Amino acid sequence: MQVRFADCMLDVDARTVWRGTTELHLSPKGFDLLALLVQHRTRVLSKRELLERIWPDVFVSDASLARVVKELRQALGDSPQDARIVRTVYGYGYAFAARILGEAASRAAADGSRTVCWLTARMRSFGLTPGAHVIGRDPDVEIWLDSPKISRRHARIEVTDRTATVEDLGSKNGTFVRSVRVSAPALLQEGDVIRIGPFTLTFRAASALAVTETESRLTRRNRSQP
Repeated sequence: MQVRFADCMLDVDARTVWRGTTELHLSPKGFDLLALLVQHRTRVLSKRELLERIWPDVFVSDASLARVVKELRQALGDSPQDARIVRTVYGYGYAFAARILGEAASRAAADGSRTVCWLTARMRSFGLTPGAHVIGRDPDVEIWLDSPKISRRHARIEVTDRTATVEDLGSKNGTFVRSVRVSAPALLQEGDVIRIGPFTLTFRAASALAVTETESRLTRRNRSQP
């Protein structure tokens, strides 16, 4: 599960946390605390519950929890005075305060939309379901890339059950597919490299999408033969 908030991205399965383009190296307890707060973001978690979940079968004091909260806030650029991410409920516990970006799209995916292709970049991966996916520097877009060389709404990938295309949205620095700057929607194929600003994204298709594309090319080749 991947969750984006503020300028951060949490990948629970890979146990990684990114702030912008920098991977954060949280302690195991720090990661567990963040994952727990995100998982139960609709309510306040008491200190007692957090201690029991993060340190099961081990007696530790509230001071241990306070130290992990401090570590987490420092790593995420948060603070007790301006708690944008980890909120203190005095005398009780802590709660996750940040807005989850793209949560509506995540709910739609959970309701039945399936991932049919991916964009991979370094250690990050973006699953794409049928529909439109905007790439840019605006934190509210579906695929968030943090760089001053990227426009707020830089490009858009349109995915169907059979095809995927990428289109530049009038960005200043352009969108490149196979090293060619695109001026119209470009059809993506398995393994295509997309360059947007300093980021290199590789397009990966699920087997169903890849097979459909292969059959289409074979059909066109057969039709062209006498």
